[in-house]
Amino acid sequence: MAVKLLVEPRLEPVFHPSSFGYRPDRDALMAVAQARQNSWRYDWVVDLDIKGFFDTIDHGLLMRAVEKHVSEAWIRLYVRRWLESPVELEDGQLQERSRGTPQGGVISPLLANLFLHYVFDTWMQRNYPSVRFERYADDVVCHCKSEREAQGLLARLRSRFEECGLQLHPLKTKIVYCKDQRRRGVYANVRYDFLGFSFHARTCQGRNGKLFAGFNPAVSHKALKRMNEAIRALRINRSTQLTLPMLAEMLNSKVRGWVAYFGKFYPGVLKRFLVRIDLRLGCWARNKYKRLRGHKRRSWAWLKKWREADPRLFAHWEFVFSAAKGHG
Repeated sequence: MAVKLLVEPRLEPVFHPSSFGYRPDRDALMAVAQARQNSWRYDWVVDLDIKGFFDTIDHGLLMRAVEKHVSEAWIRLYVRRWLESPVELEDGQLQERSRGTPQGGVISPLLANLFLHYVFDTWMQRNYPSVRFERYADDVVCHCKSEREAQGLLARLRSRFEECGLQLHPLKTKIVYCKDQRRRGVYANVRYDFLGFSFHARTCQGRNGKLFAGFNPAVSHKALKRMNEAIRALRINRSTQLTLPMLAEMLNSKVRGWVAYFGKFYPGVLKRFLVRIDLRLGCWARNKYKRLRGHKRRSWAWLKKWREADPRLFAHWEFVFSAAKGHG
């Protein structure tokens, strides 16, 4: 029996970790946990990437899906008008649309999820009932027992998506070997990304205290890059008009969201990234206080005193240093 989330179309906007400042989504974390478990059980993964998904959804097929769930004619009318409304370009011209859903609209994720429910979910249940997979919005991974099975599934999926007006990205779609301590084959692709997490072999500690290489998820490089850009955009170094508590208030809402989501699996990677915030805070302190200018160690010692006096002032202090202290 196929294991998947969102068997029935959801009635609320779908969350995706590419946006920051969100509330952690329980279903997304459940999908990541299920992908981790299935990656332990099965040696191969088919990582699907739909090229320009939101821009290429077929309106006719989508409306057929809507009609299966919506009996009110006026709702169908407004959905069709929403889909077909023209796009205004930068020069003021209107561009007619015959495919796709407007990105950024509150109903677009719902319609896109409904579309994939019939394009992918029900098709997989009908044709590959034994294949386990996770789908969250347009992020999809399938788990196979052998490379041959993965290749056959991918070929069928390419044909299926083309029938429905979609195309799998030729470079980003790939077959991945879940290499770890016990699976030691040599293949080109040994990692994949799913919902902001990167899955590949990582050093883990067993119950007996011994280290081994386990196939586990942690925050991806792409997600870390976006978090770094978000922190840089705050221009902490130059915000000398603010106090340290004011900086904490500015940072904490973002950091708590990252910790609540990306800190659930293999948190060490996230901790190493968040420690860098203190480097920016040290630079801010040297710019703000004359007695600290030109003295990195002195600024870090000053910051450490603040951390010891109020370890919950910054969300990353509580996550990184309190947890480390608690584990002795």
